[in-house]
Amino acid sequence: MQEHIVVLTGAGISAESGLSTFRDSGGLWEQHSVYDVATPEAFARNQELVLRFYNERRHQLESVQPNPAHRLLAELESRYRVTVVTQNVDDLHERGGSTNVLHLHGELTKARSSGFPELIYDIGYKEIHPGDVCERGTQLRPHIVWFGEEVPMLDAAAEVVRTADRLLIVGTSLQVYPAAGLVYEVDIDVPITVIDPGEPASVSRARVIRKGASDGLSEWVTTLA
Repeated sequence: MQEHIVVLTGAGISAESGLSTFRDSGGLWEQHSVYDVATPEAFARNQELVLRFYNERRHQLESVQPNPAHRLLAELESRYRVTVVTQNVDDLHERGGSTNVLHLHGELTKARSSGFPELIYDIGYKEIHPGDVCERGTQLRPHIVWFGEEVPMLDAAAEVVRTADRLLIVGTSLQVYPAAGLVYEVDIDVPITVIDPGEPASVSRARVIRKGASDGLSEWVTTLA
C-alpha cells in the first residue's frame, strides 16, 4: 500500500505565483478590508463591490501560473498517495497537476446560488454580475467560504488528516481557525514537517524548514529519496 502524504497548504504557496495574501498586507487584500469583501454582511451591503472584487481576483488568477512548489507536489503522486488540503481558493494545485485536492474555503472558479447553496456552477474565469441568477432565480455569489460562515469541508478534511502517514504543512502560519485545528487530528507517531519562511505557529514535534514553498519543498523531497 502506498504511503499517504497529506499536505496542508496556505497562501504562502500561491504567493510565489504572484497572488496577494491577507497575511502579508496588514489585513488588506488588494487594498480592501476583508470585512468589506469577504463577509456575508458585505455582500448584503454592497453586492456590486463584492462581485467586482472577486471578478478581479478571477482575472488575476487567469494571468498567473503554478510555481515549482505546485509541480513538486504533483510529482509526488508518482510515488505516493497524496492529498492536498488547501486553504487557498485558487486552482493552481489542479493546474500544477495535483489530482486529489480538497478546498476548505471554496473555489474562485465556481459560483453558487445565494439562496440554494447546493447549486454550484463551474464558471472558470468568467465574471459574476448583479442580476446573474441560478435556475431557481436567486443571485449568484462567489463559491467562497467568507468570514463568519461555516466550513462545510472541514469534517472531510479532518478524516483525510487522520489517515496520513506523513503530514506536510506548506505556506501557512496555522493561525486561522478552524483550519488550523486540523494539525491536531494527526496520529501521534506521524511525522510532521512545516515549510514556512516566517515564524509558523508552534506545532509540537514538527520539523521546521524556514524557506519559501518551492525551496523548502525541494529540500524536503530529497529526504524522501
